[in-house]
Amino acid sequence: MDRWKGRVALVTGASVGIGAAIAKSLVQHGMKVVGCARNLQQIEKLATECISGGFSGTLIPYKCDLSEEEQILAMVTWIKAQHQGIDVCINNAGLALPEPILSGKTSGWRTMMDVNVIGLSVCTREAYQSMKERNVDDGHIININSLCGHRVWNVADIHFYTATKYAVTALTEGLRQELLESKTHIRATSISPGIVETEFTYRLFSHVPGKAAATFKSIKCLEADDIAIAVMYVLSAPPHVQIGELQMLPVEQML
Repeated sequence: MDRWKGRVALVTGASVGIGAAIAKSLVQHGMKVVGCARNLQQIEKLATECISGGFSGTLIPYKCDLSEEEQILAMVTWIKAQHQGIDVCINNAGLALPEPILSGKTSGWRTMMDVNVIGLSVCTREAYQSMKERNVDDGHIININSLCGHRVWNVADIHFYTATKYAVTALTEGLRQELLESKTHIRATSISPGIVETEFTYRLFSHVPGKAAATFKSIKCLEADDIAIAVMYVLSAPPHVQIGELQMLPVEQML
């Protein structure tokens, strides 16, 4: 990770859970991290913790709604003005709403598509353009995907969310191919965790009291820090090594 010291990473959805763990770990390794989310207060609290922890890097909070392209473009412009540009882009932000295919609300479907697919794609495009205009040839774009991006579970509440994650799988491979055709050494990676004990699941099943808690009690689930460790592994791979897909799940989780 030494080669990333002092360089700039954008981490979306950095206020809680996996995003917060990734942002904190990158700061520990000496990076300048722009952590964005709609909830700025939580990132500001994390930034204070990083300072008190004596970490060698810096966490810079930025408020951004990834469902609004104008806000993403404004954020990238700000990063360029304040920190030259983006060297690493971690597309972590995502949400799941319990909107089944047969009975779900169109508004819920659109929200998931706007954040999980369109927002991710806009961030990817803008991060690449930032690297290209500065002749950065060793950047990295990492999409925090899900095992739902590779298989469909018989749970109606997550079927549309699953479709958005299948899209992330396709987008990551498409990105890898486009980067290759562009004669660049910028790398693209999809990290697909199984069940992770975060607020994400509690929000998804908030309409079914006790379901999330019961899930977390049934097995030893992954933790947010486990995903952060995977991100560090991917970033620390030799420049000639392309880790296109990394799947990880709890030992006790049934596929």
